[in-house]
Amino acid sequence: MNSKADNPALGILLICIGVVVISVNDLLIKVLSGGYPLHQMVFTRSAIGLVFTLGLVFYEGGLHLLRTSTPWPHVLRGLLVVTANMTFYAAVAVLPLGQATALFFVAPLFITLLSIPLLGEKVGPLRLGAVVVGFAGVLVMQQPWNADLSVDRSVLLLPVLAALAYAFMQVLTRKLGVTTRASALAVYIQGTFLLVSAGFFLVAGDGRFAEGVENESLIFLLRAWTWPTAEDWPVFIGLGLCSGMVGYCLSAAYRMADAATIAPFEYIGLPLAIFWGWVTFGEWPTVATWIGCALIIGAGLFVFLREQTRNQPLPGRRTRWGRR
Repeated sequence: MNSKADNPALGILLICIGVVVISVNDLLIKVLSGGYPLHQMVFTRSAIGLVFTLGLVFYEGGLHLLRTSTPWPHVLRGLLVVTANMTFYAAVAVLPLGQATALFFVAPLFITLLSIPLLGEKVGPLRLGAVVVGFAGVLVMQQPWNADLSVDRSVLLLPVLAALAYAFMQVLTRKLGVTTRASALAVYIQGTFLLVSAGFFLVAGDGRFAEGVENESLIFLLRAWTWPTAEDWPVFIGLGLCSGMVGYCLSAAYRMADAATIAPFEYIGLPLAIFWGWVTFGEWPTVATWIGCALIIGAGLFVFLREQTRNQPLPGRRTRWGRR
């Protein structure tokens, strides 16, 4: 194994940077969600992000890094991240930012579970128990016993579906990262976003499918393209820069370390989302959301600490990748 594919400390740093940028990205999309369709935001930010990530490709070695002998796994990875983004942001347009993010944070739990059959990583009964506790936190926030929720339950499921697609994508990143640079992985994702959002524009860019629709998430997906105002262009450019940074940081992080090791660090996005929602939109989580957050964060921290203990090298023994 190349050392560049085994650097847990750098992987943790990159995942933290990526999650901070994701929180800003989510905020900017929610700010724009009342006037523009999601696929227009995706197209604009991906076009800008592609320029950024191509610059990283040249920095890491040149366009030859984009060549791959396994194109279809990269296509699948791109479609998974597009699915995760579309479903999550459709929920963000309706739900408070903190609540949508909290529900999405079942993703690291999914990653821990998927790393067992897909990566061959060993997850013991204590960590599996922590995963169950984390899912209980999601259930508390879903409130299946409450018949008087103010939002459609299908909207509450969107972040969970996004989390599942995201988890599959990140586990696949770990497999592909052995032979593919992070900058190339980011370019593939930006390209997929561009193609899918352009397809949305060709089919629904005039807004005809949004006519008569009452579901706010569907309206956000299907409303007509609108040329951005002068005040909104900096926000769109900010989205593009965020997209490029997120694509690189997350791809590099999951390329450099075990999925079960770095996934819990994504939880720092939860307090960030609550903070942005409170400061920008006056949103404050309900008691159920706070309880769910506590269960999920607690489960994630336990999984991380358990992983650290399990991977602690003993004197005179070699680590998993054959280095002292």
